[in-house]
Amino acid sequence: MRLDKFLKVSRLVKRRTVANELCDAKHVEVNGKIARASYEVKEGDLIEIRMGSSLIRARVRSVKEFATKDDASSMYEIVE
Repeated sequence: MRLDKFLKVSRLVKRRTVANELCDAKHVEVNGKIARASYEVKEGDLIEIRMGSSLIRARVRSVKEFATKDDASSMYEIVE
């Protein structure tokens, strides 16, 4: 699944266009490397998102095409 879609489906980012803009502005890293929106997300990837002064680190647990609001948080785990 594409990185921008994963961010939206997992609800780490509210909209796919916002996820796309974050990737274009080089605010998203996967496994320590700046990632494009077209990056194929796999289980075990470590995603870092910089939004303003905050930093979100999440490890991908599962990749699903669709997720309900309750299932979305099970797609990743927050890493400190």
